[in-house]
Amino acid sequence: MKAPRLLRGLRGRLLVAFLLVAAVATLTTGTLTFREARNGVLQQSQDGVIGQFRDHVTTLAADLDFPPNQDRLDAFAVRLARSEPSKAWRVLATYGDLSATSAPEDPFGELTSELRAAVASDGNTVFQRVTTGGRPALVVGVPVTFGTEADPTSDLSGLDVFLTVPQTDEQAYVQALVPAVERATVPALVLAVLLALLAARGVLRPVRELRRATRSIAEGHLDTRLAVNGSDELADLSHTFNETAAALEESVAELRRMEARARRFAADVSHELRTPLAAMSAVTDILDEDAAQLTPDTATAVRLISEETVKLARLVEDLMEISRFDAGAAGLHLDEIDLADSVVRTLASRAWLETVDTRLPPPGTLRGSLDPRRLDVIVANLVGNALRHGGRPVGLHLYAWEHPDDGRRVVIEVRDSGPGIPEDVLPHVFDRFYKSDSARTRTEGSGLGLAITAENVHLHGGTVQAANGPHGGAVFTVELPLPRDESPPEPPEGSHT
Repeated sequence: MKAPRLLRGLRGRLLVAFLLVAAVATLTTGTLTFREARNGVLQQSQDGVIGQFRDHVTTLAADLDFPPNQDRLDAFAVRLARSEPSKAWRVLATYGDLSATSAPEDPFGELTSELRAAVASDGNTVFQRVTTGGRPALVVGVPVTFGTEADPTSDLSGLDVFLTVPQTDEQAYVQALVPAVERATVPALVLAVLLALLAARGVLRPVRELRRATRSIAEGHLDTRLAVNGSDELADLSHTFNETAAALEESVAELRRMEARARRFAADVSHELRTPLAAMSAVTDILDEDAAQLTPDTATAVRLISEETVKLARLVEDLMEISRFDAGAAGLHLDEIDLADSVVRTLASRAWLETVDTRLPPPGTLRGSLDPRRLDVIVANLVGNALRHGGRPVGLHLYAWEHPDDGRRVVIEVRDSGPGIPEDVLPHVFDRFYKSDSARTRTEGSGLGLAITAENVHLHGGTVQAANGPHGGAVFTVELPLPRDESPPEPPEGSHT
């Protein structure tokens, strides 16, 4: 799996491309060198044989009487073959119907009819390299003219002379070139591969730097910059990256400043509203007590003012709580508590014991070190959300289990019997002030309850999830870590309250 992945990467593709180019270039150079050396050896041997043969033909033909008879033609062929005893020449001389060879009964099978016809018709020296019986040979045909060196002429005498010379020595030279070329090609190929690796490394170095810089920015180090060297395309890319990083750093800094100002504004407004709200709440409490003595219209107005004041006070408290989370000022005050007893007290303080169907472990069996106030907020917000936006009955299940990696964890599961949460809303249920229905401008809550719940869960190092049950209704599941040394009880069937 690793090799195909390497080939799919830029590094692998560059290395393969460089290696292929180096190998093709080296092998092509070696092949061309061998071919040129081979052609040079054969060309030199061919030119030497043809020149010598023509000289001997001209010299010996000058002493030949025309028209020659068979005896003179035989003697001419023998003398011509013996003029180069070290070359192993075989000669064929033809004049009209007469034919003579330097060796008795030599069939001269290397001579083709095309070569014979070319010599007779063109009057030029013709040669051809042939292979007979696996042995290479050079066949040369020379027409004899009546001219001499003193009085040259192109008039054909009718005498044609053919020569066959074995090319075994030349073939041996050519075969000796093969290992020589191989010995030269292998080091050249190794050198080309090394140069290709160095070239690939040089090209990929800026790419690796760019990758490291990109990862650094992704990790939040927005001041990361690349060193710009040269003026090529990679240098332009590095320069563009630096400009983009600088613009991103400035934009993020501005967004952070704006976010900080917004949080400070919300915290300041919330803080300033607490004092007048306290006074308003005190007044509305007094008015509520005297509402029975007021006229119906006035009593309705008083109750409306009282309800809205309570909502406003809850919104201000939630804003203050969110501001503490944003400022990093929220902390845990852990205490060893009985979780089942804590859940019961949360429900009882809000008169929900008769409303919520609970499944809790027996008293004293599930204890842990948690923040009691924040656990109260988590349970109250989840149950209150289920009662306001879901359908009754609402169920709460509390139990503990052992995670194979994270140790012991307590689970708080709150279910309702409502229509559930739309799929497009599920990813946003813990967002601040999120409304699934844009036409619904007012709610009974502040729009921050689930966001505060998530913050409290995360502060404990836990997780919270929202989903829809298999038979309808929304399901909120909270998992909070507990000390590992506690032995978890089996999830009980629980008792219903």
